Amino acid sequence: MPSAITVNGLRKTYGSHVAVDGLSFAVEEGEIFGILGPNGAGKTTTVECVAGLRVPDGGTIDVLGLDPRTDRKELRHVLGMQLQESALPERITVAEALRLYAAFYRNPADWRQLLTDLDLDAKRNTRFGKLSGGQRQRVSIALALVGNPRVAVLDELTTGLDPQARRDTWDLVETFRDRGVTVVLVTHFMAEAERLCDRVALIDAGRIVATGTPAALVSTVDAEQRMRFRPTTPLPDGLLDGLPEVTNVAHHGGQVVVTGTGNLVHEVTAVLARHRIIAAELRVEQASLDDAFVALTRRNR
Repeated sequence: MPSAITVNGLRKTYGSHVAVDGLSFAVEEGEIFGILGPNGAGKTTTVECVAGLRVPDGGTIDVLGLDPRTDRKELRHVLGMQLQESALPERITVAEALRLYAAFYRNPADWRQLLTDLDLDAKRNTRFGKLSGGQRQRVSIALALVGNPRVAVLDELTTGLDPQARRDTWDLVETFRDRGVTVVLVTHFMAEAERLCDRVALIDAGRIVATGTPAALVSTVDAEQRMRFRPTTPLPDGLLDGLPEVTNVAHHGGQVVVTGTGNLVHEVTAVLARHRIIAAELRVEQASLDDAFVALTRRNR
């Protein structure tokens, strides 16, 4: 796939502080590309340079053939950005804001449909100053999309949203991706990245630590699994410890936690069944993007 965004050797400093230190990555057209990292890692600075909101100190950026430093006027017609923090005049209504922003673009999206898509219909005549934090966040997303962009940069997309609103917003992002919009998603919600992103770049201290699909990053960490359950009768001593797949068996009150690898769940449940023991309240925990995030950033220090 051709690249919608290409970043080579990006560098940005604030006085003596190096916020971004030689980042290079490419975002393919039509994908959702996640940028993950600890607070202060340089994520927001990176996407603000891509969007032409900050001038880098070094490196090159290409967005659909445009240079954000010299082609800012043209760039705003193809790139929309939802900022981590943004504000509108307190007295402007939601509908007035969307109608105003739509007028800035050559080929805007239907702002009325965006109100519906983002569950803002009931708030169309509400002044911005009267909106809740989550409602303001949805307005910010609508403003990023009202220009009908080919690339959308979403910085901390679902901060302040309740769980249902977060999932609804994820569905909306996937809808826009399916329409061909390239999405760059900055997030600290690992579940959000696992659900949405085709690929991710993990940034720490201004440098890229790893890139790849969420599954590929997860595969780089310890593949141990954990089973948690309450046995219906006490386990005989050593019942599970001798299994090749088991590395540890721990007892916490009435709960048993079995750690291991391979076909752990099948082997443990098979042994329990032979002894007529039921694993009640069974939960299986496997390595996640959270685990990869912690492991990879720890290695970088």
